[in-house]
Formats: sequence, structure tokens, C-alpha cells
Amino acid sequence: MSVATPHHATPYFDHSGSPNSGRLPPWFRIRLPAEGYGATASAVHQRQLHTVCEEARCPNRSECWGRGTATFMILGETCTRACAFCAVATGQPLPADPDEPRRVAEAARSLGLDFIVLTSVNRDDLADGGAAQFAATLRALRAALPEAGLEILTPDFRQCEAAAVATIDAALPLRADGTTRLVWGHNVETVPSLYREARRGARYQRSLDLLRQVAALPGVEAKSAVMLGLGERDDEVRAVLCDLRDHGVTRLAIGQYLRPTPRHLPVLEYLAPERFDRWRDEALTLGFSWVRSGPLVRSSYHAESAE
Repeated sequence: MSVATPHHATPYFDHSGSPNSGRLPPWFRIRLPAEGYGATASAVHQRQLHTVCEEARCPNRSECWGRGTATFMILGETCTRACAFCAVATGQPLPADPDEPRRVAEAARSLGLDFIVLTSVNRDDLADGGAAQFAATLRALRAALPEAGLEILTPDFRQCEAAAVATIDAALPLRADGTTRLVWGHNVETVPSLYREARRGARYQRSLDLLRQVAALPGVEAKSAVMLGLGERDDEVRAVLCDLRDHGVTRLAIGQYLRPTPRHLPVLEYLAPERFDRWRDEALTLGFSWVRSGPLVRSSYHAESAE
């Protein structure tokens, strides 16, 4: 696989002269586990649940689990796609577990969560892409924690996106006043020119089309995320942000790509925090209402914050 280094890139190099030798720039500071980490781990592991925090090797797991938050990953731990940036295992997954929604709701209730983030692997082996499992889990969460805020991060559902959106829409939780309280995320991840290398099996326009459908649902905020450092140009990133706004997306996360293993795409640039600050300011100028931008930002990072 080859990804060209953009002409403007100024990568961070360590003393070996290589941007991929394993040393991170000095602005990366990953926090040690905090007091609540063990309780979160127990709530997840005792119920045989999966989290994207573990499966995707998220650098923020210690911080988030320490304050009692986790992103539940439904439909198993095996993805039917093999994105070249992602640490989640790929292969032939097991059938959907009908008891999983109950266990997710039980774990969320045991942690006393007032905001829940729910995601999944890609399940291209299922006719509905896994939409029914999302719907069942949302219903279980609504019954267990009716006032909790929710964010879901879904795959693109490939060729059944309209039916999948309808299935999930029918299960969206309502608050006592009858209004929906939900953020629906789907990540475009990178710029279109890098999809062949980074997101095999995905289509940029398909992702935009899904986000447009989501943004049109009443009471739902559409969200997406972009990772930087794969060799994208600034003008390409800017075009993606404009596309997202044009398709109704109001919430945005921008973070640094970190290579999970030597088998994955290399990091071509480590962006300094000041660069992320500039992207945040530009995104706000474009009209995004909620923006998180920084080296360690991931799509569900501080998802519970209102602004």
C-alpha cells in the first residue's frame, strides 16, 4: 500500500529519523487508570460485553473508564471488513446474540450512566447490517434508563441503509417530554482519495448519504469524525468538512491517526496541537455546533458534553 506524503507535511520525527519507529511526540500524554476504572471494567467483563475502547485500542480508555464511561460495541468483536487503520479483528463473526441488548442495558444501569455511547462492528453478513440489534439494544436501554442521553455510532449498512435507518428510527428513545435525545454518528474517517488504502469496502458518498438521512430525523443530531496523519492534504480535509455540513452534520470529532500495529497503515504526519486548534476554529466557522479536535480525540471522546 502506498500513500503519498503531502508536500506541506511537517511530520514529527524522533531521534531515529523515522515517524513510525514507535516513539510518540512529546504532546502525547496518556493518563493512568483512575479510581473508577475497575468498576467500569467489571461491569463490562462480568457480562461478557465488548467495548470499542478495548477492541480498537483507544488511547483514552484509562481516562474514560476512570470516570465511569465506556463505548459499548454490540454484534460481537469480529468485523466483516478489514479497514487498514483499525485494530478491531476481522473475519467471519458469530451470529448476533439475542441476549446482548439486555446485558448492555444491565451494565449501563449498574454504572449509573446518564449518557451512553453504543457502536458496533460492520456486519455485512447480516441482511439488515445489524440494524435490528441496534434497535433491540436501544429499546432495552430505554426501559432501563429512560432519561439517559444516547449516542450511537453505526456502520454504513452498505446496500440497506434506508431500511436500517427506518428500523433504528422506530426504536429511538424518548424523554418524558416526548422529545428524542440522541446523537447519531457515522464516521467518514478520512478524505476520499485515501479510501482505497484506508477504508476498503466503504464508499465516501454512501457515508454522506447515510448522514443526510440521519440528519433529517427529528430530534437527532448527526455526527462524524475524521482522523489526520495518513497523508491527506489540508484542502482535502477542508472539502470533507464542507461536505459534512452540506449533508446536515452538526457534531464533529477530529483526531490523530495512531498506528495500532505494524500491519496497519503507517503514520505519515503527527500534527501538533496547534494544528488541531486551527481545525477546530475552522470547523466552528463552517457552522458545526460541537467540535472536539486534538491529538487524542476519538469519535466518542467527551460525547456526553453538551457543547
